[in-house]
Amino acid sequence: MKVAVVGATGLVGRTMLKVLEERSFPVDKLFPVASARSAGKQVRFRNREVTVMRMEEALERKPDIALFSAGGSVSREYAPRFAEQGTVVIDNSSAWRMEPDIPLVVPEVNGEVLTREHRIIANPNCSTIQMVMALAPLHRAYRIKRIIVSTYQSVTGTGKAAVDQLENERKGIEGPRVYPHPIDKNCIPHCDVFLENGYTREEMKLVDETRKILGDKKMKISATAVRVPVTGGHSESVNVQFVKGFELEDIYDLLNAFPGVVVVDDPAHNKYPMPVMAHGYDEVFVGRIRRDLSRKKALNMWIVADNLRKGAATNAVQIAEYLVTHELL
Repeated sequence: MKVAVVGATGLVGRTMLKVLEERSFPVDKLFPVASARSAGKQVRFRNREVTVMRMEEALERKPDIALFSAGGSVSREYAPRFAEQGTVVIDNSSAWRMEPDIPLVVPEVNGEVLTREHRIIANPNCSTIQMVMALAPLHRAYRIKRIIVSTYQSVTGTGKAAVDQLENERKGIEGPRVYPHPIDKNCIPHCDVFLENGYTREEMKLVDETRKILGDKKMKISATAVRVPVTGGHSESVNVQFVKGFELEDIYDLLNAFPGVVVVDDPAHNKYPMPVMAHGYDEVFVGRIRRDLSRKKALNMWIVADNLRKGAATNAVQIAEYLVTHELL
């Protein structure tokens, strides 16, 4: 099994390498790939240093799987070239997510859409992944009518430069900024660029991607995405209204039974999901589960996950595992 990791020196790329190693994915030959500026550097994999190569060199090696996390423009240019030679590309950018013929996959939720013919597979947005993980079993049981979600997103979702900005501000050091405002001791209701409809691209990803993954184009969704001074993971306050009525006990049972979801909901003992709890884990943590007292058949919940792992790297590796397990390569 020849595996390329494109964007291997970035936050997500390095996490992909870590997850591949932790999950004992069958990598016989690893091809870490990065920009010309990073080519020749070393990344660590399975207790040895591996030299980072350029994209053209990786293409010549014809990997079986290529995990992409290098941005949309790189994916648009190179994913088809890898796919044309038979490589299965699992892309973490937003470049292919809403293309009708490209599957957008969270394996626990809709892995069954994958076939042997797919050569480009889209990894959803980090905030979308954790939300659909919690909502999928409830949608199957009660059918979702409407979702209102507010996100509290880690600076790691923006990248290393954002982490550097936060750390510099905390130390009182002047440095480059990737945000238009200070992030330390602040919340910025601005994730990605603003669109003509007044929403940000991040907010519309939550709308469009959730509909595609859950298979309901008419599902009503409204999102507000906020960047917060946290490095451990993303949090979401989700209000969901169902078509059918429900019992809270059944909600707990459905969530507890769903693979990859962990319910942490004991407010009397101050137990609820938090980013510091999710950091370094692959599970999606759900708590603060309670009825919406203002609307029938509606529920409030709090969802937390490590955005670099289940929100990006781990989900991509799980897609690769699904392909191997189901003999789709």
